[in-house]
Amino acid sequence: MAVRACGLIIFRRLQPAPCSKVTDSIEYLLLQTSYGTHHWTPPKGHVDPGEDDLQTAFRETQEEAGLQASQLTLIEGYKKELHYPVRGKPKTVIYWLAEVKDHNTEIKLSEEHQAFQWLKLEDACKFAEYADMQATLKEAHQFLCSKE
Repeated sequence: MAVRACGLIIFRRLQPAPCSKVTDSIEYLLLQTSYGTHHWTPPKGHVDPGEDDLQTAFRETQEEAGLQASQLTLIEGYKKELHYPVRGKPKTVIYWLAEVKDHNTEIKLSEEHQAFQWLKLEDACKFAEYADMQATLKEAHQFLCSKE
């Protein structure tokens, strides 16, 4: 059976500089794992028994980044499902898009992660080594830009 995980692509809007495009003021939160290859990823994790996918995404975000659901605004209309093998087994990861209500909100990492960064799209894609994660970040960014 495929492993199933869910998470949130968290973003914040900085105070826009005069004449800057809104999209230039968006930063994405990536966490660096404290295990394995120390890759960078949005908060995500495995679905617990009896939990629905979105509950998992919010719980994992709280556990891994210290962000409560009440500190986030879920962006309607965006959901991305990724499929890839991990150690020879199929894995499904579902992401939603969520904005922190206060761009100064403190991030509190769990022991699963050793660092975090708020990154503009281009840098976020450099940090996220996997092509499907890069494509997901770009797609989420396009989705946000189309809503402006």
